[in-house]
Amino acid sequence: MYNVGSNLVLGFHGCDQAVCETLLNNPNRIRISRESFDWLGHGMYFWENNYARAWDWARYKYERGEINSPAVIGAVLDLGYCCDFLSTEHIEMFKDSYKKLFDLYKTSNKVLPKNKDLREDKHKDKLLRELDCVVIEHMCEDIIEQMENDLTVHGFTKHKLPDSVRGAFLEGSPAFEGSGIYEKTHIQIAIRNPNCIKGFFLPRRERISLNSDRDIGDISDNGFFVSEPGIPYNA
Repeated sequence: MYNVGSNLVLGFHGCDQAVCETLLNNPNRIRISRESFDWLGHGMYFWENNYARAWDWARYKYERGEINSPAVIGAVLDLGYCCDFLSTEHIEMFKDSYKKLFDLYKTSNKVLPKNKDLREDKHKDKLLRELDCVVIEHMCEDIIEQMENDLTVHGFTKHKLPDSVRGAFLEGSPAFEGSGIYEKTHIQIAIRNPNCIKGFFLPRRERISLNSDRDIGDISDNGFFVSEPGIPYNA
C-alpha cells in the first residue's frame, strides 16, 4: 500500500564521459547492469542524492583502467513500485525468497553463490554481492510466475513487479574512532523499469557566497554567471 513513491528522487550515476554525453543526447540509450555481483539485482544504478559518491565511483573505475574519462550524470527518478530494503515488508520478502532458493539449490545438489570480498578492500565489506543478487533476481522471477499464473486462472493479479530496488549500505571506515557512522554509507537505487527515469541532466556544482550580494559581482560581460566548481564568489 505504501510502496509506491509519491515524490521524485535525484540520482547520480558515475560513468565514462562518453556514456554521459550519449545519455544527454539520447536518453533512451539506457544500459542495464547484469553483473552477477550487482548489489540490488540487475538495473541501472544510481547513488541517491549523492553526487560525491558517484564521482568517487567514476574515479575508481578510471584508476582501474575501466573507463577513459570519469564523469557523473544526474537523473530525475520516479521509483514507482519500489522494493525498498529500508522497508520491513520487503526485507521479509527477501528472506522468504532466500529460503525458497536455498531449498531449490539443495534439491538440485547445487551450491548457492556467496557474497565475497575484493582482495584490495581492507574493510571487508563484501563488495561482490553474488548471493544477494541471485536472491533478488529469483524473487522477481517468482513474482512474474505468480502474475502469469493469476492472469491465466483469474484474469487479474494483485502481485506487482518492482520498478526499482533501493537499499542503504554501511561501508568503509567509521567517521572517527567509536563512531557508528561510516564514511561511505550511502543509498543505492537500481532502476529495473527504464520508464522510471524521467530525464537525465548534467549536474552543476553549488556555489558558495561570501556576502549578501552573492551574484552581482559574478556576472560576465555576456550576461552569464561565472560558475566554476570549488571557487567561491568574490566579494
